[in-house]
Amino acid sequence: MKPSRLSHILLVLYGLLILALLYLPLVSVGFASVSKARYLSFPIRRYSTDWYGKALESDTVRELLILSLKVAGLVTVISMVLGFFGALAFARYQWRFRKLYQKLILLPIFFPQTVLGLALLMWFNAIGIVPSWKTAVVAHLVWIAPIATLIIAIRAYSFDPALEEAARDMGASTGEILREVTIPLLMPGVISAGLFAFLLSWGNFPLSLFTTGADSTLPEWLYAKMVSGYSPLVPTVGMLSVAASALLLACALTIPWILRRVRS
Repeated sequence: MKPSRLSHILLVLYGLLILALLYLPLVSVGFASVSKARYLSFPIRRYSTDWYGKALESDTVRELLILSLKVAGLVTVISMVLGFFGALAFARYQWRFRKLYQKLILLPIFFPQTVLGLALLMWFNAIGIVPSWKTAVVAHLVWIAPIATLIIAIRAYSFDPALEEAARDMGASTGEILREVTIPLLMPGVISAGLFAFLLSWGNFPLSLFTTGADSTLPEWLYAKMVSGYSPLVPTVGMLSVAASALLLACALTIPWILRRVRS
């Protein structure tokens, strides 16, 4: 049954309302980043982009960005590798403890991140490891790697085992089958998992708060500045972080399209 014109209009308005609720906070942060006043007030009487220049010139912001990129980059790469092999065990192969594995791998996702971060901090202290950005990588992986596994597993469920069997019948070795058949077919899921892993790690605050120790990531710094010592530099850095995430997504969507055009 085709929806009426009124239903179509109401659905469009509902979608626009949801988008407005999602993105209006970002708009307010954008206004705060170009306001010359110390605190945001409407209407804005004086606009200035000086804070963007100060953010780009700040050594502190640069160090925070480098550290956050280092953590998110390592989490992304490791999550893609663990998620790939974990998804094969989750969805591709039949083995004795598969059902138990499928249940256990879901547990970290449902733990509150503050509880998980506190538990990991206590565990690091118990075994004598000093918290740093490296322990934050481990903490992020505990929560993000299962998510990456599930994303790749969705792709693995649609994987036709007959393709591997056909390659094996034609004399391909296990390594060749993995390289020429399995990895290319699962690569869209691996890329999607990598994007999710990067964004979830880049903006993660609860796990980083408990496990970075003396180091500090960008979300931690933003929170500390909001609690004490606020300045328009805070929303400015926040907008730059959002812009970097949007640029990453744009590149991830554009590069595969360019590669398909080049091959065609």
